[in-house]
This record gives sequence, structure tokens and C-alpha cells, in this order.
Amino acid sequence: MLTWMRSFGDLQRIGIECSGSYGAGLLRYVQVAGIEVLEVTAPDKHDRRRRGKNDDFDAESAAHAAFAERHTVTPRSRDGMVESLRVLKVCRKTAVQARRIALQIIQTTIVCAPDKLRDPLRQMTRMQLIRTLAAWRPDLTAYREVEEAYRIALKSLARRYLELHDEIADLDDMIEAIVKDLAPELLEQTAIGLNSAAQLLLTAGDNPERLKSEASFAALCDVGPADRTTREPIDDSSKH
Repeated sequence: MLTWMRSFGDLQRIGIECSGSYGAGLLRYVQVAGIEVLEVTAPDKHDRRRRGKNDDFDAESAAHAAFAERHTVTPRSRDGMVESLRVLKVCRKTAVQARRIALQIIQTTIVCAPDKLRDPLRQMTRMQLIRTLAAWRPDLTAYREVEEAYRIALKSLARRYLELHDEIADLDDMIEAIVKDLAPELLEQTAIGLNSAAQLLLTAGDNPERLKSEASFAALCDVGPADRTTREPIDDSSKH
């Protein structure tokens, strides 16, 4: 590919869309080759509406944007510990979601369960309930009977919850170790916990030098101050 590109002349830089997802492999390949890469943030909306979605046109637009350094940013490097942190955080997020769903299904299943099963479970705390259900020993051959089917289902859900609970704890240990390696001073700051510190590191990326100022970091976090000169004027006509 690079040979083909260079056949047209001097290859100064390459523009890539979606460098954090579909373009991640291409980004790594080009960076290893030592070529400057710019992430093209978005195609020209006017041209997109006029021409419609077209891969050839999108590639041409990305090339023009990279050449003019317009609608581009320096892509995040994905070859350091921040990338390790990112994939672990993604894994943790899905595990937390799955654990929450398991708990919700446990609660709704208990509501519908026969009184003989439901009544002894009413006054238990969450973890008492989960561990009690996980310790049940239902007759797996009697799954056609309603009460035993409830026992089997609740035990399965409770074991799933505990497995996810342990998985999340293991991931938290790994995430904390990476955060301490990268920026131990963050965790020493007031009101910055593990998740907040990890998210700050993810936002900055492995190459924070691409952020030239505090304003650029604020813009990346979508918390930059609004330009007062661009605000719509207030209509006071109703007061007169």
C-alpha cells in the first residue's frame, strides 16, 4: 500500500478516519513505517449531503483534509499502558452491566417464585441473598417441576453474579496498578477516585503531548467555555 502511495510522489502524511476503531490497525501499520498520521475528524457535511455516502469520495476528502491539515487532530497512540487501561476498562464496563442485569433478573424471578421459596428470602441483604441462592442444591433432574426450576434458575443467576463480582474485583486491581504506574499523584488528589483518574488518563492518551494547551484538553472533554460572541441574542420583545 505504501509503495503504491509513494508512486504518486512524496508521501508527507496520511489521513485516517476512525483511528480508534476500524482504522486502528491501519494507524499502527503507518506509524511503524514512520509516517506522520492525522486523524480526520469528519467529512465535509455539505459535500456529504450533496454526494451521499461514498467510500471513494470519503477517501479523497480524508486525503485533502490531511494535506491541508483541516478537520484533523493528532491521533492517540495505542501502543502503551493507556491502551492496556482502555481495554481493561471496556471489559469492566461490560462486566458491571452484566452483573446489574443478573441482579435485576434475580429480583424479578424471586417476585414470581412460589411462596415456599420466596418467603425465607425476604429479609436478606443483597450479598446474603446471592450467597444463599448460590449455595442451593436443586435436583437437576427435576427441572420439569416449577419449584425446582425456580431453584435451578436462581442458583444459576446467583453464581453468574458472583463470578462477575469476582471478575470486576480482579479488573479493578489491574486498573489500579496501571493508574498508579502512570500517574500516582492523581490518586492523591482530593475527590479523584480510581475511575476518575483512569478516565483522565484515557482522555489524554499515551501521547498527551498532542494536547497543546489546557484549552485543547477541555475541548477534548467537551467542557470548553462557550464563545459569548456566538450566542443567540435574547429576544426581549415580549417585555414591550
